[in-house]
Amino acid sequence: MTSTTSAADARIPASHPFAAHVRRAAAAEASDPHREWTPADGAMPSLYVSHGGGPMPFESPQWLDPLRTWARSLPKPKAILVVSAHWESAPLSVSAARPAELVYDFGGFNPMYYTFRYDTPDAGELARQVTAMMPDREQVHGHHSRGLDHGAWVPLKIMYPLADVPVLQLSLPTEDPDELLALGARLRPLREQGVLVIGSGHMTHGLPFLTREMFTENKVPGWSADFDAWAADALDRGDVAELARFRSAAPGMPFSHPTVEHFTPLFVTLGAATEPTAPVITKLEGYSVGLSRRSFQAA
Repeated sequence: MTSTTSAADARIPASHPFAAHVRRAAAAEASDPHREWTPADGAMPSLYVSHGGGPMPFESPQWLDPLRTWARSLPKPKAILVVSAHWESAPLSVSAARPAELVYDFGGFNPMYYTFRYDTPDAGELARQVTAMMPDREQVHGHHSRGLDHGAWVPLKIMYPLADVPVLQLSLPTEDPDELLALGARLRPLREQGVLVIGSGHMTHGLPFLTREMFTENKVPGWSADFDAWAADALDRGDVAELARFRSAAPGMPFSHPTVEHFTPLFVTLGAATEPTAPVITKLEGYSVGLSRRSFQAA
């Protein structure tokens, strides 16, 4: 299946930034293969990744290089489980273990991006593990034809461009921070088996309030900067209770999150951490079209 990904990547114009990214990744793998996780490494971390606007990260070294470097700083996981802002569904659901198609849930971009592939190995074993971890009262629904949405496949295609790690997507079943922390806690044992647990969203996501200056100059509005500073401080202090009060406590609301699905995957990430109240390690910060792309890993 990875050959279909390679074939699609080969059709990207050679001058495109992502084509160069793929070439560098292939060369690095040939000279210095990404070391696979072993039990001696201990538990994989859990990540919160700001995934950018549609396919825009494919065009920018400011996304490509840090995300790939982040992935290479960790052992190559046995599998990846992603909870994305772009799949809100209850009851809890899992994607196809080996989907035939991606979900191209963005519009107005170069038609080339709708031909991108990310055909990863079968994630059936991970799907069985996730299903078994849920309480009997929470039956997990299997969407056997649903592919990965852009909140999952865009950052992962940058981080793991060879498409050689099984990937499963888990739906975001609620907006309640406490329930998502509990969901993350149930997923925590996966990390000890080499599974990378990722919450994918965006640290600020005020799409209705984007301006021309934000697009053309990356001008950062006060509401985005204020929310990011508040979140960074709470994360540095491990103040999960403060983060859970974001609707009322965070400056810049509701402009930063007029809907909250791009912030709440953060609670799955923290819930999956060994110690949710420990300070996190920030791996990506700054702004894209004025929106905070703060991303972090928790141990």
